[in-house]
Amino acid sequence: MKIRCIAIDDEPLALEIIQAHLQQIPDVELVARYTDPIEAFEKLKDSIIDLIFLDIEMPLLSGLDFVKSLKNPPKIIFTTAYRNYAIESYELDVVDYLLKPISFIRFFKAINKYKALVNTVVIREEIKESAITNDHLYVNSNKKFIKINFEEILYIESIKDYVRIHLKDASIMTKDSITNFKLKLPDNFLRIHRSFIVNIIKVTAFTKVDVEIGDKEIPIGASYKEYVMSFLSSN
Repeated sequence: MKIRCIAIDDEPLALEIIQAHLQQIPDVELVARYTDPIEAFEKLKDSIIDLIFLDIEMPLLSGLDFVKSLKNPPKIIFTTAYRNYAIESYELDVVDYLLKPISFIRFFKAINKYKALVNTVVIREEIKESAITNDHLYVNSNKKFIKINFEEILYIESIKDYVRIHLKDASIMTKDSITNFKLKLPDNFLRIHRSFIVNIIKVTAFTKVDVEIGDKEIPIGASYKEYVMSFLSSN
């Protein structure tokens, strides 16, 4: 299936260049091109678009404001002549930031970055779905695959290239990253720190700085605090 995209830029020449680049990539389809972002906004209401090539500085509506106005925006690749918007653009979780004039090689790299991002999301969802449909997983520990029931896990701890799975009366080490291991767990597991995931069903108390499971106090990371407090307070 082709990637459906639109291009928005108040400069017709810039749109011509984007179209010319896309014509060399067979699995990407340019559905429409716009010099007026308002027209593009209307198109998005009734069309399925995967990716937008979007200029930032436009007279009626900036590309940044355009993205902010969308409730569920497609993936965005900014195309601009200005470097100074890079930080703000990445706060909007865009795929890439292309500086004009855009070479085909750089353009092609951005397309591949989009494909890799989409494929990663699909794989994560498949792993997540697989984990949820079961009540357990097997982990490789000392060349033995051990069955662990999700309901028995208290919390998971990251230790360099390994994770330690803490159960009520035991712990099991397996070689894995905590980020990857989180993808294998159902929704009742919450990452509260770069080194810790907790089973929220097992949480007995929490403060602004830690989560308690029985007599074990597990720290909440500063960058996770707002989300963790909101999540635990609502559950």
